[in-house]
Amino acid sequence: MTRRFLQALPPLAAFTVLLLLWEAEVRYGFLKPYQFPPVSRIARGFVELSTTGFPTGVSIWSHALTTILRVLQGYGAALALAIPLGLVIGALPVVDKLTAPLIVFCRSVATLSLLPLVIVWFGAGELTKVFLIGYGCFWVMLSNVIAGVRYVDPTLVRAARTFGLKGLELYRSVVLPAALPRIFAGARMALGVGFMVIVGAEMIGTIEGLGALIMEARTFYRSEITIIGMLVIGLIGFTISAGLMALERAMLPWAGNLDRVRR
Repeated sequence: MTRRFLQALPPLAAFTVLLLLWEAEVRYGFLKPYQFPPVSRIARGFVELSTTGFPTGVSIWSHALTTILRVLQGYGAALALAIPLGLVIGALPVVDKLTAPLIVFCRSVATLSLLPLVIVWFGAGELTKVFLIGYGCFWVMLSNVIAGVRYVDPTLVRAARTFGLKGLELYRSVVLPAALPRIFAGARMALGVGFMVIVGAEMIGTIEGLGALIMEARTFYRSEITIIGMLVIGLIGFTISAGLMALERAMLPWAGNLDRVRR
């Protein structure tokens, strides 16, 4: 514990010095406060968001909860569809070849470019936001699941066949476990896409959510609130991603570090 604390001291000290320099440069006029709000102003903004809210009556906790629920709905729906579909496509080379052009095309379409069309389909309500998040996450997740199945080490498959495994048993006992590290990596990538999409999706037709908070702050030139919104989004994404990594370590103790996964 003491060793970890000592290792954390240098980066913590460097970060503290950076914040102090930032505050000093704004106070002495080297930086403009409306472009680079000082740390003290950001702290006051956080207190305001926690008490009176911005817009008035909508606290930072309400914004964060709304965003989390939207992301989890879209992200969860994307994973629920992409994982079984990707496992099937990856296991069938003919289907993989037939669907590859469509998957590459849909994955290449910028999710937020669909916003006007999705509003025409579903209006500007919650379904539009969840759909956009799900769309963005789905194609990233699907591609990683297919790749995870396709790029299983052939040596493992040949070894399993020498022991008499074949068909569904081979798939369940060898292919699926070998593909899981890449599937978890894809889940983390899809999560990042979900948080990128939510910021744009929440700028339309709502006053709740961290994206809406950032939009309102821009309208009123409250740059400190914009920074707070960005920090909270990053913190939420980091926390969920860390949870996925912990789940992976618990489920796949044999998989080792994800850095070893061939991408």
